[in-house]
Amino acid sequence: MSNSARLDCLVVGYNEIPFAEYESFLRNYGEETEAYRDLKFSFVDLDGKKLDYIGLLNHTFEHARRPEITSLSQETFKSGEIPNLAAVYLTNFLRRQGHNACYLNLFQFEKEKFAELLAQDPLCVAITTTFYVVNLPVNQMVEFIRKHNDQVKIIVGGPLIANHSRNYHGDEFKTAIEDIGADIYVIDGQGEATLSQIVDCLKNGGSLSAVPNIAYLENGTVRRTKVVPENNSLDENYIDWFSFADEKLGATIQTRTARSCAFKCSFCNYPTRAGPVALTSLEVLEKELDSIQALGGVKNVVFIDDTFNVPFPRFKDICRLFIRKKYPFNWFSYFRCSNSDEEAIELMARSGCKGVFLGIESGSPTILTNMNKAATVEKYARGIEWLRQYGIMTFGSFIIGFPGETRQTVDETIQFIRQSKPDYYRVQMWYSEMGTPIQNQRDKYNIEGEGFVWSHNTMDSLEAMDQIDRVFLTVKESLWLPQWSFDFWTVPYLTGRGISLPQFKELMTLAHKLLALEIASVPTANKSSLQQEYLQAMVRCASECTLTA
Repeated sequence: MSNSARLDCLVVGYNEIPFAEYESFLRNYGEETEAYRDLKFSFVDLDGKKLDYIGLLNHTFEHARRPEITSLSQETFKSGEIPNLAAVYLTNFLRRQGHNACYLNLFQFEKEKFAELLAQDPLCVAITTTFYVVNLPVNQMVEFIRKHNDQVKIIVGGPLIANHSRNYHGDEFKTAIEDIGADIYVIDGQGEATLSQIVDCLKNGGSLSAVPNIAYLENGTVRRTKVVPENNSLDENYIDWFSFADEKLGATIQTRTARSCAFKCSFCNYPTRAGPVALTSLEVLEKELDSIQALGGVKNVVFIDDTFNVPFPRFKDICRLFIRKKYPFNWFSYFRCSNSDEEAIELMARSGCKGVFLGIESGSPTILTNMNKAATVEKYARGIEWLRQYGIMTFGSFIIGFPGETRQTVDETIQFIRQSKPDYYRVQMWYSEMGTPIQNQRDKYNIEGEGFVWSHNTMDSLEAMDQIDRVFLTVKESLWLPQWSFDFWTVPYLTGRGISLPQFKELMTLAHKLLALEIASVPTANKSSLQQEYLQAMVRCASECTLTA
């Protein structure tokens, strides 16, 4: 497409609110609230300066002062600094439909570029909401857009809007979208075809009432159009990554080979929202991986499929594809280790798999049953052991406080973590989300409240936070990785920047010790001394790393 042509759609990726701002926002509600206590597992306090793990690494590398990084700023590493998959996919889809589209990856770090693009008067801006549970990140972007171009149409879609549509009705839904302040809202589990139709409509001066799956305000009234569920082919819309070669994509790329999830865990509404499972064929996946290889600088590929190893025979074939093609990059994925065997894990290792995220959720058979996990602790333990034997890093994720949880079931989870020893782990408090299957059993479990504040027959949210404190202070066999700014993709992102996995482990060991000083409430004098000791060790480790851009 001609660069001089008007931009039809600018797709905006991720807005992570600066940590200091978010921390202050939550602290205003009280340091003993569940939300703030949950956040405390993601930052350390250095002389009053609260740093999340990305901030801590930036602090560390800035003090290492190696010659090749003398110009480092506080943003040496950026949360989300890999191509936002939703933004790239939507841009790719729109281009295939003949639209002039581009994407902006990180709102907080690309505001100057954003303003320049808005000054060119694009037809519309589309905001994805994959990672948001509240309006605030979207509010910030809408305000920025309006400030720099008050005529451009703003479209918002994705899980946040789907949740609003499902949870709010009538005036409540109107209030929710008025708070966002956009022009058009896409309400569909997929939404890319709807977005393309909106762009067509705006280009041709048509009526929005003819576009399905949207809501918009007209003269103070919410207008909702007819529902036409999308079913877009993954094969027809795979990403040609080489077509984005001018975007400086970096060393780590995310992609997917499936849509939705084959399981129906009772704490998750994703399968309901995303619809039936759809798979990319191996022939098309090979084309996409070839386009990644053609970029020349990619070191890591992260597969974000919820259950990458389902269907199981197909998964083995994907591993064999990597082996046959001898792709020059490593790969990481989400992995259901209860649905595996030793042959698969041997194939994973041979094909370049370096790490997996394991959504284990609990070490208690009772809670796994309540969660409808269709797994056993024995299969989990065996899978982790196989992964360890073949040198594949493991990161286990657990939930505390799910209906039925007691101190005894938490003990079972602690025992499981200590015995199975995943390399890294994290524990989150159960988030009582409306629309998830467990909410259909509110009477059975006497569930009250929602979000971070809830109670049920056997536990409440404050006790759940106490139990998470206990898990963290008890488990010594695995290293904690936080949730805020440090999701699973951060590991390949950092290795892509030049930090080896052993160096990452050394840095995380010291970060864990720093975090423990916060959770254990160590006396100030002792805390300061130990902080300096651990920070100096982190700086020494950082000085041995050779970073790349």
